[in-house]
Amino acid sequence: MKAVIKVRLKNGILDPQGKTVNNALHHLGFGSINDVRIGKLIELTIKEKKQDVARKKIEEACKKLLTNPIIEDFTYELIED
Repeated sequence: MKAVIKVRLKNGILDPQGKTVNNALHHLGFGSINDVRIGKLIELTIKEKKQDVARKKIEEACKKLLTNPIIEDFTYELIED
């Protein structure tokens, strides 16, 4: 089973990388693009047959290592092989 995890900064958390990209886009003539936020996409394979067990392990991995729960939120999708 595969998991695709999207990690984003929580609303209200300053995103200096997003701000830098937003400014660069404006300097390149993309003035209609605004509010750029930068996140992470994590893809992994998990060897579990039961979706509920896989979900628990993915959530635990995200909370313990893959994200910073103080400043980041995550969503994920499980894809059966």
